[in-house]
Amino acid sequence: MSAKRGRCLQATPNLATIEKVSDAGGHTTVLLIGEGSMLAQGHASLSATANQAIAAACAADRSLQKTGGTVVVQQDPLVLKCVLGPTGPLSRDIDDVRRYGEAAREASQRAVASGTVSCVLVVLPPAKPCDPARFLRYVEVATLAVLACNYSPLEFRERVSEQSFLQLVSVLTTEQYAFWDGFVQRVQAVEAARVLARDVCGCDPERMTPARVAEHLLQELQGKEVSVRVENNWEMLQREYPLLAAVARCSVQVPRHHPCVIHLEYTGSGPITDTLFFVGKGIVYDTGGADVKAGGHMAGMHRDKGGAAVVAGFFKALALLKPKGVRAVGKLAMVRNSIGADSYVADEIILSRAGVAVRVGNTDAEGRMVMSDLLCQAKEQALEAVNPSLFTIATLTGHAGRACGEAYSIVMDNGAAKLKQVHNKLCKAGDSWADPFEISTLRREDFEYNKPKYYTEDVVQCGNAPSSMTDRGHQVAPAFMTVASGLDKHDLDASVPLAYTHMDIAGSTRMHPTPVSAAPLPALIAAYCF
Repeated sequence: MSAKRGRCLQATPNLATIEKVSDAGGHTTVLLIGEGSMLAQGHASLSATANQAIAAACAADRSLQKTGGTVVVQQDPLVLKCVLGPTGPLSRDIDDVRRYGEAAREASQRAVASGTVSCVLVVLPPAKPCDPARFLRYVEVATLAVLACNYSPLEFRERVSEQSFLQLVSVLTTEQYAFWDGFVQRVQAVEAARVLARDVCGCDPERMTPARVAEHLLQELQGKEVSVRVENNWEMLQREYPLLAAVARCSVQVPRHHPCVIHLEYTGSGPITDTLFFVGKGIVYDTGGADVKAGGHMAGMHRDKGGAAVVAGFFKALALLKPKGVRAVGKLAMVRNSIGADSYVADEIILSRAGVAVRVGNTDAEGRMVMSDLLCQAKEQALEAVNPSLFTIATLTGHAGRACGEAYSIVMDNGAAKLKQVHNKLCKAGDSWADPFEISTLRREDFEYNKPKYYTEDVVQCGNAPSSMTDRGHQVAPAFMTVASGLDKHDLDASVPLAYTHMDIAGSTRMHPTPVSAAPLPALIAAYCF
């Protein structure tokens, strides 16, 4: 029952593919995923006894084809029980591949609750989908959902010697599916990336202080196709990243909360055709600072490092998949936004790395502060890079969750990125891998919102109200970062335009106690690694 991985239990089940149910050994549990009407017919890989049991159960209880359930198989040496996972309809305009993931997750949870420790996953193709392109990756989506719902958080793995989760998932490969080649490698890479992101994002603020995040990433990534470099000298951080240092200066009083910047780099083999710069928000805990999160709104803010966690996870996937022709640079701003006598406060004017005078409007808008100087540094490096694209990823605004809900990440491009169709590339990948985006647009009003109110400043960080109470709250944040980093000097009308894309994942990361989603990692990996 206990499966050790070093000092810890395994984070997710092992994965294999099999050609016959008998390859899994005897008395196994089969998860059968598909449209309800097809589930009642069973599957050709199952014995006549198992198929008859499924048909009889569905005839006796038609709700099995709608809500799922467990069918016990008598006198079958191979199959002990079949757990039915109906997807619901797949033929309407609103249906997409997420239905496979949802059905697989529920079936897996039902199997685990009954004591199952290993299973065979059988995924039926859609009969008449509304749009076949939406369902191309249906087997991978179902498999990833089973792995995800059996994820064990790092803190749990470090203190518990046993777990009641699946240990092995064997995917049956009898169906005609265009992506069996490399299937296990792809799925394992995506899940390993998500495990790292969940571990970093989901751990409590003392288990994942800035220094301990750096330690964890050095252990997980260093020397495995990725270089890891940590900057933590306080004088240097103040000099190189003044906006980040302003947010961090209160936390410096507590040695274990000392900030750092983590630099990651991957260079694929062959001629480089694309250079990707990622800046991730890594607020290990957000008290709100002097504009404190009152009224119970502080709970859950250990997950404000979701952007940095996603960037780290992406580099895990790069290390495993080794895409050719890609160079990637990651910059993680690991900071605690503490409250105390040395907190930065509203009305301060701070000169950014780009030389832009920033007037602070609200200390709870710290994410755009800690990323702006790193975005400026990425901009400087991008000027010497091959076909560069810059990204910021952050659990940045409550407005993102209010605008689009928790099922969707938000993506928005500047003019140069829009010409490269970065948002469409990510959206297409996300739709295929059940990791969807909503597209937002940066407008002139977003930049006007941040215009200086007085000649003492060049840009205003934000207003005094929370982003969720601000018109276009999730758009004004990347508009600010564009100006504070000096990227506005690289618009389409500049001699050297630079493509910049911002992703707000405040809604899609999910709040405690819901498991960390690690969105939009599947979409990012599919867009740039496959």
